[in-house]
Amino acid sequence: MRAFVLAGLGLLIASAACADPILSPTYRFSEQSGEAIYSNVCQACHMSKGEGAVGAGRYPALAKNENLRSGGYAVTLVLNGQKAMPPFKRLMTDGQVAAVVNYIRTHFGNAYTDTVSADDVKAAR
Repeated sequence: MRAFVLAGLGLLIASAACADPILSPTYRFSEQSGEAIYSNVCQACHMSKGEGAVGAGRYPALAKNENLRSGGYAVTLVLNGQKAMPPFKRLMTDGQVAAVVNYIRTHFGNAYTDTVSADDVKAAR
């Protein structure tokens, strides 16, 4: 038990030493572009090149992902989450969801150029 407490204290001290974390000032994310949202929200699980990861959960690859062919599919996942992915509907505006969905659908080897609009996201809520 003592080792567990000491390890937790070490993590607390290490996290306090990190320089200026990027935090949103409200309950919603402040990033607006798809790239910024991906970098600061999605990349931790889906990795920098969209290759996905397996560890505490399974985070599918976004790279060359044929499921992203449908913009509505991606919107639904971002809004409602699935399995290890939490829902982001209360943390992102319609514009932010559209921006990040359009970003992942046009990066990482994906070339789905039909765009999702904020109105599409609003209708999916």
